[in-house]
Amino acid sequence: MVGAGPAGSCAALGALTQDPTLRVLLLDRSDFPRDKSCGDGIAPHVLDALAEVGAGDVVDDWTPIRQLELSHGAARVEGTMRREVHVVPRQVFDARLVERAVAAGAVLRRHRVTSVTSGDGHVTVSDSITARVVVAADGAHSLVRAGLLGRRREPRALAIRGYAPTTPELAGRQVIRYGDRRQPSYAWAFDRGDGLANVGYGELLPGEGDRRKAPSRRLLLEQLEALIPGTATTGSGWLGHHLPLSGWRWDQPDGAVLLVGDAAGLVNPMTGEGIYYAVATGIAAGRTAASGLAAGQPEAAGARHRHDVRRLLGTHLKHTWTASRLSRSPVVVDAGIRAASRDRRVFDTLVDLGLGDGRIDARLATGLLRGLVSRSDVHRPPMMETP
Repeated sequence: MVGAGPAGSCAALGALTQDPTLRVLLLDRSDFPRDKSCGDGIAPHVLDALAEVGAGDVVDDWTPIRQLELSHGAARVEGTMRREVHVVPRQVFDARLVERAVAAGAVLRRHRVTSVTSGDGHVTVSDSITARVVVAADGAHSLVRAGLLGRRREPRALAIRGYAPTTPELAGRQVIRYGDRRQPSYAWAFDRGDGLANVGYGELLPGEGDRRKAPSRRLLLEQLEALIPGTATTGSGWLGHHLPLSGWRWDQPDGAVLLVGDAAGLVNPMTGEGIYYAVATGIAAGRTAASGLAAGQPEAAGARHRHDVRRLLGTHLKHTWTASRLSRSPVVVDAGIRAASRDRRVFDTLVDLGLGDGRIDARLATGLLRGLVSRSDVHRPPMMETP
């Protein structure tokens, strides 16, 4: 496994749950625990997937939360989520998954991968390590993915994250407030339950050829402070991170190198959430690798992994891509929030769409249309009376 974050560790767990006798090597350039810029939100879908490999209890000692606020200007909804979420620092969450993988039989080695090549029935890593199957879990700037697919133009977002004291306003809640810059652009504050809240701000980056410059650290923090006052001025531990946002279609080459998580370009384009994708595709890749080795066909793993991930996430990715395109309009963002405030099932659908594997259903589509129509009625000029 190239990378020992959630995707790589879960790939190890998936493989070793399938076949405990496998030799699994986890390579990472960092020692654990290590920090990473992230919203730290662990959705229930993540724990469902982890339970399949015996790790569903890794967040049990962290306080769950159920309240969510979504707002954009005057449009606002707050409600109780159908299922609880946890907010756990990546220093803790990632290290615990690594520990579980090692306990299951994986070997962890600190190593910066410099190359991955295939040939003669095996894959060679850094010109010195050979394997029958390699799982690429080396993050948003994946060296392995670039080697397989080349440098691709894809939409990206930039986010900054820190930790601020939890105020009474933020206690027990996840708060997401949309801004007015390139959508999706929003600030967040997620209560960890230990006196601190994960706070941050992110927005869509301009595409190649766009003359607008990428936002500076100062601008990101100014936007955070404007949307959630007091968080930027009291926060610390700031880290920035680029997010390769998922598109309409996901690809995986044939062969014995499998792409997972951020390295596969799997990040929700509507919210920037990637933990569920990392865990789910990591486990799937580990199982596929184990099955391919058992059948003596490791070179068939890529095609099988492509099929499994498309079955798991294919329709969802199309729906999140559509939602992200629609949400580039502030009018649509407002319509979605107002639809969620009117209908609890629309609220639940938005949560699943943003945090897990949800889809746009008829109620959400109808709610959006209703909100857009009612807004056009408000702004429509009055009819002139006929004499």
